[in-house]
Amino acid sequence: MIRSLSPFITCVSYLALFFLCTTQATSAAETKPNVLFLICDDLNCDLGCYGHPQVKSPNIDQLAKQGVRFQNAYCQFPLCGPSRASFMTGLYPDQTLIHRNAIYIREHVPNVQTMSQMFRNHGYFATRVGKIYHYNVPKHIGTSGHDDPYSWNLTFNPRGRDVDDEDKIFSLTPGSFGGTLSWLAAEGTDAEQTDGIAAKIAIQQLKKHAAQKTPFFMAVGLFRPHTPYVAPKNYFEMYPSKKINVPQVPKGYLDTIPPPARKSLLRKKNQVNLPDKLARQAIQAYYASITFADAQIGHILAALKETGLDENTIVVFTSDHGYHMGEHGYWQKTTLFENAAHVPLIIAGPGVLAKGQTAASPAEMVDFYPTLAELCGLKAPASISGVSQVPTLKDATASSRKTALTQYANGYSIRTPSYRYTEWGKAGKEGVELYDHNTDPAEMKNLANDPETKQLRDELSQILQARIQQANQKPKGVKQIKFENRRRVPR
Repeated sequence: MIRSLSPFITCVSYLALFFLCTTQATSAAETKPNVLFLICDDLNCDLGCYGHPQVKSPNIDQLAKQGVRFQNAYCQFPLCGPSRASFMTGLYPDQTLIHRNAIYIREHVPNVQTMSQMFRNHGYFATRVGKIYHYNVPKHIGTSGHDDPYSWNLTFNPRGRDVDDEDKIFSLTPGSFGGTLSWLAAEGTDAEQTDGIAAKIAIQQLKKHAAQKTPFFMAVGLFRPHTPYVAPKNYFEMYPSKKINVPQVPKGYLDTIPPPARKSLLRKKNQVNLPDKLARQAIQAYYASITFADAQIGHILAALKETGLDENTIVVFTSDHGYHMGEHGYWQKTTLFENAAHVPLIIAGPGVLAKGQTAASPAEMVDFYPTLAELCGLKAPASISGVSQVPTLKDATASSRKTALTQYANGYSIRTPSYRYTEWGKAGKEGVELYDHNTDPAEMKNLANDPETKQLRDELSQILQARIQQANQKPKGVKQIKFENRRRVPR
């Protein structure tokens, strides 16, 4: 009798084992954290949650209440292409060998494993909506720009009426929009704009993942507030030009900084000493574009909650670098001042225990890669240079790193909790800058020539040189192809 039951028992055992394994696999798929990576283009920290008195950013502000807001996060290069290549690979620009726009990452690091590629390799479905790698804006809107196809399972290239309305856009350089101040208070609705379309696509994909219960890494790259500053005109009406404050620069200021720093502020000749009316209009348009982008972020986050995915999805919100809006007499990016290096960074979701808190310790964008890997229980490749910010996400008073490094042209700069120290040329031979953020958060008083700061400068110089050496180490297992990449494409 026992023998006759044996095949039945064996069959039942196999079935039980099958259902147990299936259940465990399903459970693993449902509990593996998803990642929603949200990034704006050319967005500085002019946001409500960062203390700006005018800019309305209610959806980003709400996200900050749900996660950790990094007060001192910095890009590694204040320009779209190098910055995006850097954080997507977890490598410094001197390691990716990308120091300007219009470069495909695998031209210089062909076998690098990008952040989203790592997620793909661990069974995640990786989707790109809009701009993640470099695009020439607005010329590349609706195309893949300088995207990396190995990074994604699926990509979307939204294109809205902002592209068709180019002939209506005001520009300081007529016919040029991406590299100069330009703006338009547009007719029509949010949904007709490229970023409105991107939000709709992201929402559709979130609903799809919710139904299929598939782990995902979704990156949504909004184009605003990159020039041209285009948003429906109701957003412009939120910021009357008469109430806009234009930063003022004291006479003789440029003589207090090194020649390379001065050159960085004067590189766009038609944007120097803007008339007050134009300056107010430019700032108004920039603020309008931020609030428009915030509204699209809000739609995406609302869908995340409505689908129930918010309970198991890590949300990262950031920008690719900072931005000047008249500070130091300069507009746009590409300087080594706080305005161009400082980026917004908010991380919320599973594993983030310090909800609603602010982290004061420095963070770098190369930290995204190891941080998300650890939060999702994945092993990041040995090549990456960033550090995990998970300790800070658990305890906002914890410091995951002591300094943040940014480079531009022949200059390198570090930010400590109290100081910014910059050297131009080898070992600072072309000039040095030192700013005390305790007394001079606007970085308008260069202390590098003050004899009383010599000891401090020597200490910071040693730290900076060590950081530069670290940023130039050959990444483990990554092939580097060094050549002069001369490609130029129209903006």
